[in-house]
Amino acid sequence: MIPRYTLPEMGTLWSEQNKFQKWLDVEIAVCEVHAEMGVIPREALEEIKTKAKFLVERINEIEKTTDHDVIAFTTNLAESIGDAARFVHYGLTSSDVVDTANALLLRDSCDILLRKIEALLEVLKRRAFEFKRTPQIGRTHGIHAEPTSFGLTFALWYDEMRRNRARLQAARERVAVGKISGAVGAFAHLDPVVEEKVCARLGIKPALVSTQIIQRDRYAEYLSVLAIIASSLDKFALQVRHWQRTEVREAQEKFKRGQKGSSAMPHKRNPILSERICGMARTVRANSIVGLENVALWHERDISHSSAERIVLPDSSAALDYMLQKTASLLDGLVVYPERMLENLNATRGLVFSGQLLLALTQSGVSRETAYEWVQRNAMKVWDEGGDFQTLVAADPDIQKHLSNEQIKKSFSLDTYLRNVDVVFDRVFNNSLEQSS
Repeated sequence: MIPRYTLPEMGTLWSEQNKFQKWLDVEIAVCEVHAEMGVIPREALEEIKTKAKFLVERINEIEKTTDHDVIAFTTNLAESIGDAARFVHYGLTSSDVVDTANALLLRDSCDILLRKIEALLEVLKRRAFEFKRTPQIGRTHGIHAEPTSFGLTFALWYDEMRRNRARLQAARERVAVGKISGAVGAFAHLDPVVEEKVCARLGIKPALVSTQIIQRDRYAEYLSVLAIIASSLDKFALQVRHWQRTEVREAQEKFKRGQKGSSAMPHKRNPILSERICGMARTVRANSIVGLENVALWHERDISHSSAERIVLPDSSAALDYMLQKTASLLDGLVVYPERMLENLNATRGLVFSGQLLLALTQSGVSRETAYEWVQRNAMKVWDEGGDFQTLVAADPDIQKHLSNEQIKKSFSLDTYLRNVDVVFDRVFNNSLEQSS
């Protein structure tokens, strides 16, 4: 990921320096287990642990000749270790090191992302309760539908991000898996106990079975989960972009002092952060396709997955890390205009209460089809000619026969639409529905 969208912690995690350090961690863990089992001398282990060093620049230089990064890495280690280096990489194939190290990187990446999800959840919960009883017009097909609570939007997003957290926790379990099983995964030169002990030392699980590599359905799941989370953030940001439209203006991104919206139009306040989040989601989704393409490889392995993974694993991790942090900041600082929400809610002059009026008529004994016809003919008149919907309804002779003025007035009450918000909030934030079932 380009530096512009890479935050320090995730950038350090996926740096070349840290990648090779994880490789060294795997190599040392294997040597420790081998020494425990008497495969290599204890003195050699101490020499390896004391002297093993690497330089990224030197590894890159050696690789120009070897065209093999793991061999370049072990060659650089041998330069610092000396004679005991012959016990480094003993019985291993390159993917034993690379894939087991990838498990460490992906596990740690999940941990960073999970912390960012927790931070976003806190923001969503706070803003949900802040606007719990703030009325807003709900829209379907982009058209005014019925009143709702602005806080319900944040409660909905909170529940979605909670599902995303569970998805990522599950993916973490499946990517935190190593393998020390040799060239085709058959343990020809290694005792399976080595794999079990090495993985235990590194805090991961061993794959129950592998070829030369960890199977790529695990990485595909990780990338797919990242794509789902990115799509959720895309949805949130897209909604903010709609709210910020001049004609809507119900909420907008915080516009800081000194910020510029346009080089040509000084009045502009553009939803640039929301648009950036939407754009980056496209990249994360595209990368998930690469993960799926990497599942099918020839026989015990080929190398077609490797080059693509060098891009998509760090890039998707860094991109989502950035998106999560920016989404939390965006929603935390979101400027909300409740008065404008009321203006928009009343913009159709009462039409949004048509559903409530329809139910009142059916309760009074009118068939649903007839009631629908009576309500719709008045609604269409407001759409086409203007006027006030409640006034027209009150003057309609058919409706007058079945509803009193008080009943009509009650049908245009906003309170009805917010009366069950507490129940929904209890379900979302107190898990009352799950507990009762």
